[in-house]
Amino acid sequence: MSLADRLERLPARAVRWLGPRAPHTLPLTLTQRRIYVLPSGAGLAFAAALVVMLVGAINYDLSLGHALVFLLFGLGMSATVQAFRNLLGLRLTHLSAEPAFAGEPARLRLVLENAATHPRPALTVSCGEARTRLDLAPGSTVTAELALPTVRRGWLAVPPLRVTTTWPLGLVRAWSVLRPELACLVYPAPEADPPPLPAGGDGEGERAAPRAGDDDFAGLRPHRPTDSPRHIAWKAVAAGGPLLTKEFAARLGARVVLDWHTLYGLDDDARAARLAAWVLEAERRGLSYALHTPEGRIGTARGEAHLRACLARLALARSHHDTR
Repeated sequence: MSLADRLERLPARAVRWLGPRAPHTLPLTLTQRRIYVLPSGAGLAFAAALVVMLVGAINYDLSLGHALVFLLFGLGMSATVQAFRNLLGLRLTHLSAEPAFAGEPARLRLVLENAATHPRPALTVSCGEARTRLDLAPGSTVTAELALPTVRRGWLAVPPLRVTTTWPLGLVRAWSVLRPELACLVYPAPEADPPPLPAGGDGEGERAAPRAGDDDFAGLRPHRPTDSPRHIAWKAVAAGGPLLTKEFAARLGARVVLDWHTLYGLDDDARAARLAAWVLEAERRGLSYALHTPEGRIGTARGEAHLRACLARLALARSHHDTR
C-alpha cells in the first residue's frame, strides 16, 4: 500500500480511537469537539520542505531564507484554520435511505445546511467507497446523494459517513464522522426468467378463469420453453425474426395468489426472487394479487403501496426452519 493510500485511510483509523461509539441523532451541528484535523500527504511534504529550507537558512545565515520559511509556515497555519472553519457550524439535518433490489445500489441522501454567512467550498461526503463532492453557498441547503452497494436481501446497516475537506491548499484534512442509527431495506433481486404467473387462486374463488376473447393483446416478449405454441408470433418468425411470444393484458378484476409454500425444492432466497418477479409482473399487468409467506398473509390488492408492502415482506421472509 502506498503512502498516499495510508494517509487517505488515516482519518478513519483516527476516528476509531478518538470518536464516540454511540450512534448520532439528527439534526447534528459540527462543533469543535466533532472536527478532527491531520496533515495530508501534501502537508507532510510541505512540512519536510520547510525543515530543509530552515536548515539551509541557518547554515548559510540567510535572513531572507528565514523570512520565507516563516512566511510559508504562517501560510500553512492559516490553511489549517481555514479547513477547520470550513466545517465548523455545518448542520447535518436529515438522512434517509431508499429501498433497493439486491445487486443494485441503494440511494442514501444526507441533507447539509449552511447557516453561516460565508461559503463552504470543496466538501466531500463519503460512506465506505461511495463519495460525492459539493459546495455550499451562504445560507443554502444541499442534498448529498451516495450509492451504497447491495449484495443480498434484508436489512443493510448504513456505515458511518464522513464529511471531509482539504480546502483551501490541500495541506491538511479536516473531517467529522456521522454514525447513523439507520438501516436500508434491500428487496430480493427478481428472478431473471421466472415461470408464468400461477393460473389459479387459493381455492376461495379469488380469480375467475378468463374466457376466450377476454384478454387484449399487450405486446411481444422473448419466448420461453413453457409458453404455449398458440401464443407464438408465427408471423414474425416467418418474416425471419426471432422467436417471440404474444402477451395479453388480463381483464380487469383478475386476481392471483402468490404462495411461498407452493414453491417446493427452492431455498429461501430463490423463493423470494421468484415471488418478487411475480409480484412485479402482476403489478405491471394490472392484476390484483395476494401474497402468502411464513410471516403471514398480505391481502388482495394492487398499487404502489401494495407492491412495496409485498416486496418488503419478501425482503425479510424466512422459512420457519431457517435459523439465520
